[in-house]
Amino acid sequence: MLIIGIAGGTGSGKTTVVRKIIESLPKDEVAVIPQDCYYKDNAHIPLEERLKMNYDEPASIEWTLLAKHLKELKAGNAVEMPTYDFLTCSRLKETILIEPRDVVVVEGILVLTDKELRDMMDVKVFVDADADERLIRVIHRDCIERGRTPQMVIDRYEETLKPMHELYIEPSKRYADLIVPQGGHNNVAVKLLTDYIRSLLKPRNEL
Repeated sequence: MLIIGIAGGTGSGKTTVVRKIIESLPKDEVAVIPQDCYYKDNAHIPLEERLKMNYDEPASIEWTLLAKHLKELKAGNAVEMPTYDFLTCSRLKETILIEPRDVVVVEGILVLTDKELRDMMDVKVFVDADADERLIRVIHRDCIERGRTPQMVIDRYEETLKPMHELYIEPSKRYADLIVPQGGHNNVAVKLLTDYIRSLLKPRNEL
């Protein structure tokens, strides 16, 4: 099993890179583990307080559970991945069954900040994009998918996203084996990545 880490700022194009990895490999060969599913369960905290919490720092993620699930998958065992509701900022009761696959992609803004997780990864990727491009994508996504107004998104960007990006996410770029500039639209970089993944899989499949 190959574990691929895909990090990068909010709105950088990580989802596009992950989609292109899936499309480049045989059907059902890739399992995707989004970091966002592993936000700590804060259901015991009043909603008004939950909405004000910082979800862009490493302390917001339950890293121990994520690492445990990766170890289980590597051992050949299926796991029940948690799910998270961004409207209520709380973990849902429903889980998603994830089966072991030849490639497991761990995707999220902070996945290269955790050393235990990094040490488990065979390939570490940082998807890079200009700040203004990321902000436009975040406004578009959060207004459509998360019920926020453009002003709410901009306020959150200035108060939380930008400083957390500079403090945690941007510095994690130094751990990457491959940096993909221009986000998921950099077809040359994405092809290099997918070709490399296939080259790693080939000798393992021949064993």
